[in-house]
Amino acid sequence: MKIILSCIGKMKKGPQAELLALYQQRLKMPFNIHEFEAKASLPTLKRQEAEAKLLLTPFPEQTFLIALDERGKDFSSQRFANKLQDIQNQGHKALGFIIGGADGLHESVRQRVDLLMSLGRLTWPHMLVRALLTEQLYRAESILHNHPYHRE
Repeated sequence: MKIILSCIGKMKKGPQAELLALYQQRLKMPFNIHEFEAKASLPTLKRQEAEAKLLLTPFPEQTFLIALDERGKDFSSQRFANKLQDIQNQGHKALGFIIGGADGLHESVRQRVDLLMSLGRLTWPHMLVRALLTEQLYRAESILHNHPYHRE
């Protein structure tokens, strides 16, 4: 299954980029990142609307979409792996993840996605979230292939 990450902001060189690259290299699933910028000078709601249009563009039809949102569902690593397996078993060829900007997601994105997911109640920097998500994708892949990376 192909993984597509759509996010606001451009990753710069540094520790977060290195961590993201580490887990990207470990993944066996194809993994593409689409980064977008919206005009920072726009009022918050207008910027969220502009970001929403950009964030939804990279996904082909039949993509199962997950938006990362603080109000989303929490998963353990095992349950996340099971969810990914279920999505693949349903015949989805692509799995899309959306990470919004600093002001959060526009309601149109929340309405469009198949699942809202949280990485916990803590607030994380957007660039670090990319690395955290990618690590969890690698962990899920490891769980599903009985690789010893994940330990219960």
